[in-house]
Amino acid sequence: FLRARTLSGQYWFNEALATGIASHSLGDLLGVVHRSGDAPAYYLLLHFWIDAFGNGESSTHGLSLLIGLLTIPTAMWAGWTLFGRRAGFYAAVLFAFNSFLTRYAQETQVYELLVLLALLAVAGFIHGFVFGRRRYLVLFTVALALMLYTQGSALLFAAGALVALLPVYRVRDDRGALLRDAAISFGVAFLLYVPWIPTMIDQIAHATSPWGYTPLLGATVPSDLLGGERVDVTLLVAAVVGLAPLFTAAGRRTRDWTTMWTLIAMALAGFVLARVGTIFAPTWVSRYFAPLVAPLLFLAAFSCARARVVGVVAIVFAVAFSVNAKSFTPTYKSDMRDVAGELGPLLHRGDVVVTAQPEQTPLASFYLPGGLTYYTPAGPVSDPTYMNWSGALGRLQDSAPRATADRLVASLSPGQQLLYVRPLTEGVENWRAPWSQLVRRRSAQWGAILSGDVAAGTLRRIAWAPHNYRGACCVADSAVLYQKTSS
Repeated sequence: FLRARTLSGQYWFNEALATGIASHSLGDLLGVVHRSGDAPAYYLLLHFWIDAFGNGESSTHGLSLLIGLLTIPTAMWAGWTLFGRRAGFYAAVLFAFNSFLTRYAQETQVYELLVLLALLAVAGFIHGFVFGRRRYLVLFTVALALMLYTQGSALLFAAGALVALLPVYRVRDDRGALLRDAAISFGVAFLLYVPWIPTMIDQIAHATSPWGYTPLLGATVPSDLLGGERVDVTLLVAAVVGLAPLFTAAGRRTRDWTTMWTLIAMALAGFVLARVGTIFAPTWVSRYFAPLVAPLLFLAAFSCARARVVGVVAIVFAVAFSVNAKSFTPTYKSDMRDVAGELGPLLHRGDVVVTAQPEQTPLASFYLPGGLTYYTPAGPVSDPTYMNWSGALGRLQDSAPRATADRLVASLSPGQQLLYVRPLTEGVENWRAPWSQLVRRRSAQWGAILSGDVAAGTLRRIAWAPHNYRGACCVADSAVLYQKTSS
């Protein structure tokens, strides 16, 4: 119920990008993923899902919903087999009501898959390295490799897993065997990922970062991952009560002591690496921390199971704070569907659509009728179903708004229409990254040029949208439909 409330909700541009990429043929898919700056695993899965169920909002959201629901029995199995029935039940409850999973179960994005794979990797790591059940190292290795093929943020988890070997190494008698197992597990995962490394390096070398946020540590993490400050505090109290006995002399000799530091290291090392990384690439967005949701929730379940009555109370309160999905699941992610609903019927085959924010072109293409020609301020778009991020910033910087717009308007035949879609950029603080700042500037420039063409009689303004703006959590748009005059 919680994860299907907005199952048929409209896309925002990241979802349209994912759907557009996955809709390509298998022969073209890897090349499109390369140019879009992504990793292939999720898009391959989504490709086959679309073949079976279609590419509508409810359909593609259904894949995320299914993956998110699979985390619940997986968490119960992991907690049960490692720490007993109580921990397994608590883990299932926490994963069932987690606000991050509830939100992204209703979005066509990679994050549910990342959490599920990270959960399997955490279980495999603790079973294999902490408990010494070596057969589970296969699970850890395969899950880690799949995570790397799902999104680059999996490197945060990989770094955390490496650091998490330290508390295990400290207590193991057979340290040589531990190092061999670790070398094989991490080494095989790396070897499986080697074929994609040249592509990843090329993507990094030519990447354009659309959004750059660098808030203070704690401003969005872990609150956005667990469900807000109230959930943070509730689970922290249970952690203090449940884990405090481990700091005694007797507690430090138990396997629970090692497990505690293993889970802490997995999450904390990832956060630290991300914080250091913002010095070189200022991107700090809570959804990129999806791989760290699993160790955080598993640590919470482990702590609550040890805290007994306090743990029960903490679970109850954590659930109570998470049942109002409206507080963290946006109802309206974009108004592009509304814009297309108003202006789409007025468009004809051969009309031109100019999307001032290039990455919104796949979103406009998804909702608008077929047979249209697409432009951005950087020029014509050969394939509007995905965004080519490779060198995108340079192309937009090098574009000449007046020359490009004049050529486009001059190429229109009398009676042909031009739909100009521009993002609403009033929240200036969200538009300070190099890419978004340039998009804001180009949007204003093109708007002024087209208004000048209306004043000059070259274009005629015939419609605009939306007439009823309902708000949007991500990026909203306005649109004006022009028609070329006979002059």
